[in-house]
Amino acid sequence: MARGNQPRRGAVRKDGSKKGMVKGTGGHGRKKLAGRGPTPKAEDRTWHPAGKRKAAAERREAAKPKKKVPGHLKLAEGHEVIAGRNPVYEAVTSGIPLLRVFLAPGTKNDERLAKVLRTATALGAPMLEVTKPELDALTEGAVHQGIAIEVPPYEYADFTELLSDALASGETPLFVALDSVTDPHNLGAVLRSAGAFGAHGVIVPERRSAGVNATAWKVSAGAAARVPVAQVTNLVRALKEAKDAGCFVVGLAGGTTESTADFTLADSPLVLVTGSEGTGLSRLVADTCDAIVSIPISPVVESLNAAVATGIALYDVARRRSES
Repeated sequence: MARGNQPRRGAVRKDGSKKGMVKGTGGHGRKKLAGRGPTPKAEDRTWHPAGKRKAAAERREAAKPKKKVPGHLKLAEGHEVIAGRNPVYEAVTSGIPLLRVFLAPGTKNDERLAKVLRTATALGAPMLEVTKPELDALTEGAVHQGIAIEVPPYEYADFTELLSDALASGETPLFVALDSVTDPHNLGAVLRSAGAFGAHGVIVPERRSAGVNATAWKVSAGAAARVPVAQVTNLVRALKEAKDAGCFVVGLAGGTTESTADFTLADSPLVLVTGSEGTGLSRLVADTCDAIVSIPISPVVESLNAAVATGIALYDVARRRSES
């Protein structure tokens, strides 16, 4: 055989078989192709350079010595500080009890500040001039704009009394219950929406839930003084009490066929229940609900922030009630 006509090595299968169909996995590898959810941000990946920079910055911040609050400025146990021109003005205007005013020298005067000072004078609340570093320490580094006030611990309402008052008001009762929502920013935003859409109160559990603190006050834009908050020892028991009084309990969760835009119970005495953004409604709370409704969203977004979802649901309820 001529050299150029010799078969190329490897061109002939050693077993003499012909190429054809081979046995597949039968789908056993499909799990490897399943989605793993949205990709975490670079700064949230511990191995990523951005994640390492974030961790280093957090360590540096934690290592910084905390500024000490001078003895004469220290707060009594349970007292809170509300800081910033707008939050202070809104809190004072809404009638929050005012214990002391802290004012840095050179703070620009305007009508909002004048209102705060007039109210403090009328109530006999002391006005203390403090340095900027002292105010930084007192507010734990918050943006204070040279003004802060001291307020007593928030007085929670009794849920049984709230429910009774709502039923006797001649209006259709509307409450919001928060299940394991631990961020006070969310609580403050929910209070703001509840005030905007006429809710009679907000219900929060005593444990594993945000309470009304300075952060919630600030975010609520004064609604914390107008919308009562009831803190209950057992949320399921409170929801059952509302049901016994004639209210329907409706939970917010994704993936249901009925949406807040057209759910049939909107005109009824109602308790809207929102779960945490991460875990949603707890099993016992979900089992207590008369219905579960959802807010239609784009499939590219996994879920809505708890406060945003509550605001949309309250708007839909108010709209349905105004149309009936």
